[in-house]
Amino acid sequence: MPSPISMDTKSYLVGGGIASLAAAAYLIRDGGVPGENITIFEESGSLGGSLDGRGTPDKGYIMRGGRMFTDEAYTCTYDLMSFIPSQNNQGETIREEMRLFNEEVHSHSGARLVADGKILDTSSMGFSSRDRLDLVELLTISEESLGAKQIEDYFAPSFFKTNFWYMWCTTFAFQPWHSLVEFKRYCLRFLQEFHRINTLGGVKRTPLNQHDSLVLPVTIWLRDRGVRFVMNSQVVDLDLVHGPDGKGVERIHLVHDGEKSEISVGPNDFVFVTNGSMTAASSFGTMTSPPPVRGADEAGGSWALWETLAKKDAAFGCPSVFKDHVAESNWLSFTATLHDPAFFNLMEQFSGNNAGTGGLVTFPYSNWLISIVLAHQPHFLGQPKDVNVFWGYGLFPDQIGNHVWKKMSDCTGQEILTELCHHLRFGEYLPLILGTSACIPCRMPYITSQFMPRVEGDRPLVRPAGTTNLAFIGQYCEMPDDVVFTVEYSIRSAQTAVFSLLKLDKQVSPLYKGQQDVDVLVSSARALLL
Repeated sequence: MPSPISMDTKSYLVGGGIASLAAAAYLIRDGGVPGENITIFEESGSLGGSLDGRGTPDKGYIMRGGRMFTDEAYTCTYDLMSFIPSQNNQGETIREEMRLFNEEVHSHSGARLVADGKILDTSSMGFSSRDRLDLVELLTISEESLGAKQIEDYFAPSFFKTNFWYMWCTTFAFQPWHSLVEFKRYCLRFLQEFHRINTLGGVKRTPLNQHDSLVLPVTIWLRDRGVRFVMNSQVVDLDLVHGPDGKGVERIHLVHDGEKSEISVGPNDFVFVTNGSMTAASSFGTMTSPPPVRGADEAGGSWALWETLAKKDAAFGCPSVFKDHVAESNWLSFTATLHDPAFFNLMEQFSGNNAGTGGLVTFPYSNWLISIVLAHQPHFLGQPKDVNVFWGYGLFPDQIGNHVWKKMSDCTGQEILTELCHHLRFGEYLPLILGTSACIPCRMPYITSQFMPRVEGDRPLVRPAGTTNLAFIGQYCEMPDDVVFTVEYSIRSAQTAVFSLLKLDKQVSPLYKGQQDVDVLVSSARALLL
């Protein structure tokens, strides 16, 4: 069937995160859609969604999270990177820029788990015979039979004290009460990382934070091609019309700078919706104040629109499954900006890793379950040479600290650094570190909401059954086998949506399956037995 694209075809994308940016790029490259016919609506004043990165050396830098990549699993991401020019290295794509960077800065952690100021031996996963059998069996069970089970429903309590669990759960941000189906998908999707999870040797990174290295060059590429960005604009509803070919969007309702308006959508136009947001209702603290609590009424337009659409059609999913469990989906991250090299020098000496080569350092006996990572410096555009930045997070922000007797979520940046330095036994340097640092904590109530136990139908398909010009993209749509909480998932959803809606004779970038690779199976089996 020929593509419905014409020079008059318009495409409207709801949300300015990486999923929408990628969809716009594929509309142009593969669909031949003129850039000026593409409009992206973003309710905030900035693009990139959860891939943020901003700040100043004086007040401190901020990023809510950091992402790791692997060569095998990120085929869609690398495809997008392959045709977007780098803004820092003329003549290179951002894919080539990233490849060259990782040839120079290799990941091989020397301090994956740390307790009482000492590096723990992670040469063994710490499995019992039952753990091994449970893991192997899990990989063979169908998702349908697992239903809405939680991880802790399946494994013995001792499993959650193994080296493997501490390394796997902090690398991917799993909690024992999260979806067993999602955990199973991760075990399969990243099976090739199983034998090197203790060194993170397969990890690849962008030269700078993902906003500066990925979002910024994609945005510039789109702007240069005429894509229209409408900021401070919230899409509040979509009117659907039912016809002989199915249901489609005929009108967009939005509020732009406080003013209501409507946009008519033609039968050959397209609408892409990012439904839900893992970083909705984020709040930031300072060195002297904790991040404030924000309520469900501040969750933002992406959740509100999804809830509105879900009431109209069961095929559009069930947002409450993911949104209504803040106690199980929240954690707290922090970004530390350092004006003295003491902490970085101490960490490099302690771990044996230069900044950027070590990956996550996790403190398994921390009541907050803290992990930190020292990125290669600089990590932000324009970052001065005498300023260093690192990022960390705690999976149990509602627990009382081991050294600071407060919940992590109630702590200031100063108190978080204090707790961290005591775990590392850097106490004698604490006055210097506190006096020369800006640590900004960030509370995120929905950050792992996409991991909540769910069943088939709770997430809408990228192309819900019977839709003609509507697709869902981002972290809360459903794609078989792939894993949420990754940049790859968002970009794969964008590729899938564009190729499907435009009826393009193109295949989505292949999904790597390590379980079909003999070498991966052998290396994983060896690690399982250690």
